Amino acid sequence: MPEVFVNFINLLAIVLWLLIIARVIVSWLMPMGGGGIVAFIYQATEPILAPIRRFVPPTAGIDWAPLIALLLLSAITQALTRL
Repeated sequence: MPEVFVNFINLLAIVLWLLIIARVIVSWLMPMGGGGIVAFIYQATEPILAPIRRFVPPTAGIDWAPLIALLLLSAITQALTRL
């Protein structure tokens, strides 16, 4: 696989990883919402987390979608970079 494509996939995975982590932290610190940056984080991560929530709903108040998304993102990135 071309090195440029692998680097792009790795960069995209890092950005998505950071956005998901930021969303988790923001949900703990500001559960009522926030400004433009918080809105951007939610808009950027919701298309990834919403389909996961349909299959794995929150249990006992814990949203498992971010953890599952991070695990899937890591697995997909490793699989694509090994090709």
